[in-house]
Amino acid sequence: MITLFEVRTYPEFSWSLSRHKTLLNCTRKYYYDYYASHNGWLYDSSALAKDAYRLKKLTTLEMFFGQALHNIIHNVIKNYLSSGTIPTEKELIDKLRYLLNLAFIDSTQRKTFWTAKPKHYTMFHEIYYGGSLPPEKVKDIQNRLAVCVTNFLKSKTFQDLTSSKQMRFIESERFRTMDLDGTKVFIVMDFVYRDIDNGKWIIVDWKTGKESDDDKSQLALYALYLQKAYKVQSLDEIEIRNEYLLTGTNRSHSLTKQDLDRVQELSGMSVQEMLRFLEDDEKNKPLALQAFPKNEHPKKCSRCNFSELCEMY
Repeated sequence: MITLFEVRTYPEFSWSLSRHKTLLNCTRKYYYDYYASHNGWLYDSSALAKDAYRLKKLTTLEMFFGQALHNIIHNVIKNYLSSGTIPTEKELIDKLRYLLNLAFIDSTQRKTFWTAKPKHYTMFHEIYYGGSLPPEKVKDIQNRLAVCVTNFLKSKTFQDLTSSKQMRFIESERFRTMDLDGTKVFIVMDFVYRDIDNGKWIIVDWKTGKESDDDKSQLALYALYLQKAYKVQSLDEIEIRNEYLLTGTNRSHSLTKQDLDRVQELSGMSVQEMLRFLEDDEKNKPLALQAFPKNEHPKKCSRCNFSELCEMY
């Protein structure tokens, strides 16, 4: 008999940059996100698990826009590599606008469907907690639509891909794991390709928002994965690049061994901090809810998916 899905009492322990940031932001949110929501999709799970899983699926307008654009970019590149065709700017803008409108309809007219199957429908955080999308946010996204699509088509990465240069596609938007000191680490790289002419592996991260100090650290983790997965001998062969679609700029960086050592050290220290919140390391069984203090920061709490649960527990 083949088991298609194993129901685990506790989730498997793993590490990622997003998990690390969640723990730094609020330990209670960390508990809801990585422990309370586990098995919340099952019919016979607890009310807390179902609520946490449902609320975990909330998304903001900006987050949805970014993810939708990432998906469109992924499909454009995949289709170009298979057929050599490139959609028009208008077609991409129309597709992005359609996805945003569909998400709005889900959030305003299909709440009962989302409550029952939150993985298959969209609910905006702003509508769930505030009843509507703030006009200034809607205007901002409307302004970003054409700008980001235009800048993607003009980006250095897409121009490289569609030029006469010799390029080899490696992977895009796929969950990958690697082992760091015995811990499973999750990563998702936006786009990786091989520049044959220059002998470079290019790791690209598409950004739909402003520049951040964390941008380079995130790509250093990806470079560490690339070294392990593809047996890249020298860091001189790896180029990391952020494509900022809002401004139409890009920043490329080379890496040193110290950059990779720092991100590996960060992972190790973060894992040790996470282990402090476990009752049983082997099972990844967390301590009781009360061992995860609330942040109690009004501005952060107002943006949190789980503020509803914090009022109940």
